[in-house]
Amino acid sequence: MLRKINLRAYGKINLGLDVIKKREDGYHEVRMIMQTVSVYDMLELIIQERPGIQVETNLSYLPVNEDNLVYKAADLLIREFKIRRGIKIILKKFIPVAAGMAGGSSDAAAVLFGINRLFSLGLSKEALMERGVKIGADVPYCILRGTALSEGIGEILTPLSAMPHCKILIAKPSVSVSTRLVYENLQVGKLPFHPDIDGLIKAIEKQDIEGVSKRVGNVLETVTIPMYPVIEELKGFMKSHGALNAIMSGSGPTVFGLYQDMEVVKSAADGLKASGLAKQVYIAEPVPVTK
Repeated sequence: MLRKINLRAYGKINLGLDVIKKREDGYHEVRMIMQTVSVYDMLELIIQERPGIQVETNLSYLPVNEDNLVYKAADLLIREFKIRRGIKIILKKFIPVAAGMAGGSSDAAAVLFGINRLFSLGLSKEALMERGVKIGADVPYCILRGTALSEGIGEILTPLSAMPHCKILIAKPSVSVSTRLVYENLQVGKLPFHPDIDGLIKAIEKQDIEGVSKRVGNVLETVTIPMYPVIEELKGFMKSHGALNAIMSGSGPTVFGLYQDMEVVKSAADGLKASGLAKQVYIAEPVPVTK
């Protein structure tokens, strides 16, 4: 029997993010194209003989109790399956925090996967996804990974063809954004544009990176950019330094640019670091779905 397991929790970007309506229960219905990227957190899960959940992280400001999604994920399975032993979770964060890249959701997804393996619970990917939505709307997608259409409040997922290969420049400025605040301030009935989600899907199927780049879009920019103009500056910097296009991911403030040439993206990354516009800068690639 396994005593410990090491896992990678990959971040995501939104190639397209449209909000259809606000529901009576307060949630928003969305249509999004989600894409896993090669920026990841590292987790080590270790079985403990004494019951309980211990969380350690490399960032002092992160909670290590039930306010952390990894704790919630562990607690959910331990309670449901009446697991008598404990679990220690060592989390090393590299995905920017509060950045629109689903870092916390991906960490939670990794814990669900890891506990399922460690304790031989026998849950399928679909069964893990059903439980994941209880922790957060992005958790099921973070279990699925790859390229996917996300609908409903984010829990209805349709796998898509793999995104055409490219380089992705990811930059997070030194501000953090509350997803709840962004959605609360979104004027769904007054949106100036809607991204072409269906056109994006067709461009992905054709492996047309230029077609994908032309159609990327995010309606949440209408809220977050006025709050934090540095996001528009980052987009402009990437576009003027060789990006096919650049948009904000999720509720922000992270911005990503799509590139075809490694030398061009390296030069842009170096320039970004020197500019002081971004606190964290990464060069990433799309990650395909895992079996």
